[in-house]
Formats: sequence, C-alpha cells, structure tokens
Amino acid sequence: MTYDEILKGVTAKFPSSVISSNIYRGELTMVIRKSDIIQVCEFLKNECSFDALRDLFGLDMNTPIDRFFVAYNLYSLATRRRIRLKVPVDEKDLNVPTVTSIWSAANFHEREAYDMFGINFTGHPDLRRIYMPEDFEYFPLRKDFPLMGIPDSIPLPKK
Repeated sequence: MTYDEILKGVTAKFPSSVISSNIYRGELTMVIRKSDIIQVCEFLKNECSFDALRDLFGLDMNTPIDRFFVAYNLYSLATRRRIRLKVPVDEKDLNVPTVTSIWSAANFHEREAYDMFGINFTGHPDLRRIYMPEDFEYFPLRKDFPLMGIPDSIPLPKK
C-alpha cells in the first residue's frame, strides 16, 4: 500500500477527519481532528497494518490557536512504512482521547505528555505524573515555563 493509497483510504472512510496532509522525504504526515483520532488509528492499525506505535509526544507551538499538538509516529512491520499523525490541541481544551486501547505502548508516552505539557488523555487507564511530583502544579516543557525553573516549587535535597 502506497502513501497515496493510505491517504485516500483514510479520507474516503473519514472525509472530515483529515485537516491537512503532506508527503515529505518519503513519509506521510496527516493532521487529524482530535475527535476522530481513535477511529483513524483503529483504521490504520486494522486496515493498513500500522501495528506499532513507535512514539507519541507533545509539542508546544506557543501559538494563540491550537497551541499544542500531539504527534503519533506509527510503523508497519509488514510493509516497513512509517506515518505521522498530528492532532491539534487548543489551550482551552487540553483533552485528547487515549489510544492505549489500540496500542498499549501509548501508556507511558501519554503519561509523559501529560506530565510535561498538561495534555489530558481522556480514558487513559492510569494518567498520573511520571517524572514530576504529583503535587507539582507546572508543566516544564511548555514554552512559557521559566528556563531556570520556578524557585521553591520543588523541595531540593539538602547538601
């Protein structure tokens, strides 16, 4: 299955789901509406053999609209193809459906995106911080987080 065929299959099955797409350096990237990410991922896994979620991460674009993105890097073991999905996430609604029911590998990736960016993955089986303390109220990988951190936000070990 070529990237053009995959894109045509997704747009035929989910006509309003793909916001934009492009093929660059031999890899397909599709921007998907967050409300449709589960259905698109199930289609890609079951119909197009993208059986491995290689990576999932958050991005802070620091823009007024759709400030954040969640990016999914998928791989097909059968065809040795990769595709990238991107889901725009507005700062006013930081909820994205979890894909842990499709790829269990998403578990820790989604927890990391939650911990570092504050993106909530609705339906996640165990969404809690993975690096920062549970009571930490900030998100360190956001672009508005101070470079030197926030004084006294975390108790440091005594010398």
